[in-house]
Amino acid sequence: MPNENLAGRTIAGYRLLERVGEGGTAEVYRAQHPGRGPCAFKVLRSRLASDPTAVKRFLREAGYGSRVEHPGVVRTYDYGEADGLYYLALEWAEGKSLAEYVHRAGPLAPPLVVGIVRQLADALAAAHQAGIIHRDLKPENITYDPESQRVKLLDFGIARDAELPPEERLTRTGFFVGTLKYVAPEALSGELVDGRADIYSLATIAYWMLTGQHPHTGRTPRELFQQLLTQDPRPLSQAAPGLRFPPALETAVMRGLERDPSRRQPTMTAFAADVTAALATAAPPTGLLAALKRAVRGKGT
Repeated sequence: MPNENLAGRTIAGYRLLERVGEGGTAEVYRAQHPGRGPCAFKVLRSRLASDPTAVKRFLREAGYGSRVEHPGVVRTYDYGEADGLYYLALEWAEGKSLAEYVHRAGPLAPPLVVGIVRQLADALAAAHQAGIIHRDLKPENITYDPESQRVKLLDFGIARDAELPPEERLTRTGFFVGTLKYVAPEALSGELVDGRADIYSLATIAYWMLTGQHPHTGRTPRELFQQLLTQDPRPLSQAAPGLRFPPALETAVMRGLERDPSRRQPTMTAFAADVTAALATAAPPTGLLAALKRAVRGKGT
């Protein structure tokens, strides 16, 4: 039975205008607030409202998000219970998901990728400073506005408090949270996960933006799971025919993809500094990407 469409109702002062998305646990509405203007209004599905675990997880997401105040993180305005519904009111972020943009545009030029990485790293550094590990970084959880080239990070649904006791942060081997294509290997092996897991995920996103491919080639979840645990990722310059990248940029991205967390950059800020420095000292890209750029420039003359 489909969930009731709440468009047209006013809940906790938010006028719900239209339903814009839905998942297994919640629905998202475009809403209007008298003082805050356009908002995203997330509502826990009614069938889960009587499930204490589902309610706890939903409110935990709201609480974690509210702890991070940064221009690159979608702002949490309000959350709680009203009219028998659990809700989360968020800043309305312009633009579509980064996943949608890259699927449409294809591999992005290194300067654009580095700009996006720097913004995300800055936002994630703020989350880490607030004691929050995101754990579910992926292009679908990032909004991108092509006009401003600005990104915003969202969805703290499976974030974890880094200040919890270690026994509460361990993940059993074979059980993980996140999205397999972007999850850090230590999240699969039962190790203690810290902010360096987010570095791995951001490095994977950078790799994907640059090449349109993922660092591992597993075609099934089982195959990909095993590759993440036992195999080094494919070098950046071998990801797609005709694409070649400056060695320093490849080194910076591949360091972020080290299976051993201790071999990655120690912080988000350090990862962003590495890729920025690599681009600043690099020669122009060679291969197909450079040829395409020359062709585009030629059409504009």
